[in-house]
Amino acid sequence: PNPELTLTKAELVQRIRDLISERKPTQAKAAQVLGLDQPKVSALVRGRVDGFTYDRLFRFLNALGQRVEINIRPTETSDDRRSVEARHAHVEQHH
Repeated sequence: PNPELTLTKAELVQRIRDLISERKPTQAKAAQVLGLDQPKVSALVRGRVDGFTYDRLFRFLNALGQRVEINIRPTETSDDRRSVEARHAHVEQHH
C-alpha cells in the first residue's frame, strides 16, 4: 500500500470523527446521517479506515455539511514526493 494514500485516508477519517464528535449524536443518529449501519459508524469513530473508499469518505463529509475540494498541481520540486494531501478548513454554518 502507498503510505501517502493511507495517511490521507486516515486524515479524512479523523475529520469525520471530529465532526461527529462536535455534534455529539448517538451512533444510531450518525449512522442515519451517513447512510451506514451502526457497526460501521463505530468502526469510523474508532479510526478504522479499511473498507472505506475515498468516494465513501467524501460522501460522508458531504453528509456532514462539508465541501470536498481536490486540487491538482505540479510538484514544486523533484524532492516533493508527497503526491496526495488532505486539507480541511472550518466552514461556518449559518442557521
